[in-house]
Amino acid sequence: MKAPVGRAPLPLDLPALTSIRDRRVILASASPRRRQLLAQIGLTNVAIIPSTVPEAFPKTLSPFEYVLQTATQKAMTVYSAQINNPDGEPALVIAADTVVISPRGRILEKPRHEADHISMLKELRDSLSHKVYTAVVVMAPLSSARDPGYAFESTVEETTVKFSKDVSDELILSYVRTREGADKAGGYGIQGIGAILVDRIEGSFDNVVGLPLRPTLALIEKVLQDDDESIGEFAEGEEE
Repeated sequence: MKAPVGRAPLPLDLPALTSIRDRRVILASASPRRRQLLAQIGLTNVAIIPSTVPEAFPKTLSPFEYVLQTATQKAMTVYSAQINNPDGEPALVIAADTVVISPRGRILEKPRHEADHISMLKELRDSLSHKVYTAVVVMAPLSSARDPGYAFESTVEETTVKFSKDVSDELILSYVRTREGADKAGGYGIQGIGAILVDRIEGSFDNVVGLPLRPTLALIEKVLQDDDESIGEFAEGEEE
């Protein structure tokens, strides 16, 4: 006898998500992990249009400022390029940026090479803990002519991650050679094999993956509410 096939869960029945489900939603990121996270809340028909502008903000910025400015640049660049697209303006643009911060306050990018990758993971293991910050920016065009013509909301979320003190040099080398963490800030993927390095976290798991879902949903609801309010203000102005 065949085992019964489990039915996929139904999408979240929320007004904000329902209103954009069949409209043009853009994720300004090439990250498959962020796309998968959006699919978890029912946004499965998402256009992937990453920003092509170099991320060149100074590392002397605070982690909060660095991720927020980077995510804002991604969102603004893609929104500006797509607002007059022949396929129609986007109903929503979502951008995010994630950084891992070393115990000494250094912003950790993707590893440059294998030796850098090994050194990075050893530093994270030998520390008491490290921080992961993700900035999320959501933009939507306003139906009214209210300046600047779009709604804009953002947030920065923080999660503390503690590697296990039992992680050996051998395990780190073995993980590095899987190549899973080679394209990730901080050099590991907590949602994959990299989970074997982690003892515990304080805060949102999906924030470490790259997109904190609950805050992202709140931003989506807020920008769409801003549009509704702008329509109301326009209607009131017409009546006066």
